[in-house]
Amino acid sequence: MAAKRLTSLSKGEFQSFFNSFDVVLSDCDGVLWEETNVIEGSPEAVNHLKENGKKFFYVTNNNGKTRADLVNKCKGLNYSATIDEMVCTSFLAAMYLKEQGFDKKVYLIGNSGMAKELEAVGIRHCGYGPDPLQGTALEIITKFKPDPEVGAVAVGFDEHFSYSKLVQAATYLQNPNVQFLGMNPDIYRPSPNKNTFPGTGCFISIVEIAAGRKAKILGKPESCISDYLIKNYNLDPKRTLMIGDNCNTDILLGKRCGFQTLLVLSGVTNQENVTELTQSNAESNGLIVPDYYTNQLADITQFLSN
Repeated sequence: MAAKRLTSLSKGEFQSFFNSFDVVLSDCDGVLWEETNVIEGSPEAVNHLKENGKKFFYVTNNNGKTRADLVNKCKGLNYSATIDEMVCTSFLAAMYLKEQGFDKKVYLIGNSGMAKELEAVGIRHCGYGPDPLQGTALEIITKFKPDPEVGAVAVGFDEHFSYSKLVQAATYLQNPNVQFLGMNPDIYRPSPNKNTFPGTGCFISIVEIAAGRKAKILGKPESCISDYLIKNYNLDPKRTLMIGDNCNTDILLGKRCGFQTLLVLSGVTNQENVTELTQSNAESNGLIVPDYYTNQLADITQFLSN
């Protein structure tokens, strides 16, 4: 079935759509903001949704910040947000290990957000920060002595990624008892210009190849993130709307969970992609087709204002 353009709906059709959900799960990057810049009209749209009785959650694959960091970012961009409305993959990693009673160290290819969320639940970690190549690659291999206390490798976005880190992560992962966690599979992040902005999925892929193992992905489109929300907030999937800018993560998660889905074109996905998606044979070609799509979240305000 082809995706429906939200702005082409009649007033009655939009009202039926709007009445069909109680909960909104919204991606952040590419829907609400681009890095540090707010996407025009999105704060007003979020406020309108909340004012009309919708429960709203910020659901992001971002692993570079803590939930508290993201709440502060929301406030700085004129979004109202509480920590209980925020779900990010750095937090999910900490919760996932905490629920297991994990008592070893995590070797971290990541960032301060991941480190702080692990520390908040008392989980030790190592590897965070710069680890540049010192000497030759052969010397790195020869001198590295694995820490026997490491029981997991967690891979997120790491601006300091290096050959040294790759060697250490791949070595730890030769032990089948060491867990392998990947924050999210996004190959790209929404770019502020025409330059390519590689994402966390690139780091996970290279570690997977070196280790000969697949990571357990915690973020969208895998079930860990939706399981957490459904379990902790008693969500009814049939009354939930997933909003995102990426068909391969946001929309796929929604489809897998039985949520309704709304794609916005203010981030990763563009109009050319939608043209391909709306072809009658899109689903048979393996494409993930949203239920609805629109240019930007602000389009919702147009209907709600009326």
